[in-house]
Amino acid sequence: MTILHIDSNHPALIEQLERAGFTNVEGYALTREEILEKQHLYDGIVIRSRIDMDRAFLSSFSRLRFVARVGAGVESIDVEAARELGVELISAPEGNRNAVGEHALGMLLSLFNKLNQADRHVREGFWHREANRGVELDGKTVGIIGYGNMGKAFARKLQGFDTRVLCYDIKPGVGDQFARQVSLEELQQETDVLSLHTPWTPLTNRMVDRSFIRAFAKPFWLINTARGKSVVTADLVQALEEGKILGAGLDVLEYEKSSFESLFNEPGGIPPALQQLLLMPNVILSPHVAGWTLESHLKLATTIADKIIARFSPKEGQGS
Repeated sequence: MTILHIDSNHPALIEQLERAGFTNVEGYALTREEILEKQHLYDGIVIRSRIDMDRAFLSSFSRLRFVARVGAGVESIDVEAARELGVELISAPEGNRNAVGEHALGMLLSLFNKLNQADRHVREGFWHREANRGVELDGKTVGIIGYGNMGKAFARKLQGFDTRVLCYDIKPGVGDQFARQVSLEELQQETDVLSLHTPWTPLTNRMVDRSFIRAFAKPFWLINTARGKSVVTADLVQALEEGKILGAGLDVLEYEKSSFESLFNEPGGIPPALQQLLLMPNVILSPHVAGWTLESHLKLATTIADKIIARFSPKEGQGS
């Protein structure tokens, strides 16, 4: 079997596949058109996010058996088209769930203890102790929306604290010893900290808007290491100004895209809501790196390789 690698990944991925007998083509600079010129050569494709796997693209392949994404989500793939074409989809949420859990916890603790602000003050020569007085996580209720690999990893990280952890998910029966599954209404009544761990779907698109925020009984902190388009930035900014949201840790943004940096290089390029967000001291931002640690870089690669080998190994005669 021949696998096309559209994006570069940890070397362990190709090394592991080669040992199992696969032929690997490293097409990191290939355009969409160049890939399709030789589509008949490929049995599988390994991607991150460089090229969208839409219906037109997928249907152009004559022998494609799988698309594997080295990451947790498959939003860049037309799932329905893949299913109709008999193309198996493989992802690796197990590979970076620990990294996401740690990043979410790190953002939360930094918000509670005003670490970014305190660090800046000291560097500027100020010793403002009262202005940097923090709050403690112990005794708080943490609400998690989306209780899959990422949500469960975050809940496990909270076990060292005296917290109550609730989870809401569209799938029934996902609660465990780390989080009690409740209705969305109960979660909104009890939550002090809200952490999002949902994929992008039509249901989660712009989910956190003004009416969603106002449904919470108490002011709360927001952590989003999931998908930027789940949060309406303008409504988040308004809630931060009103004190309905006490602080936000955002690893993803509504405006996130490959040309994000161009927003800062063009006149009028930064949307007004983002401009306001960037000036708020109770907001922590990171560039979609929650699941991208040194360790997860390797784990994502080996997880994808293991799944491909288990399903399609040419050496062992597995697969269909």
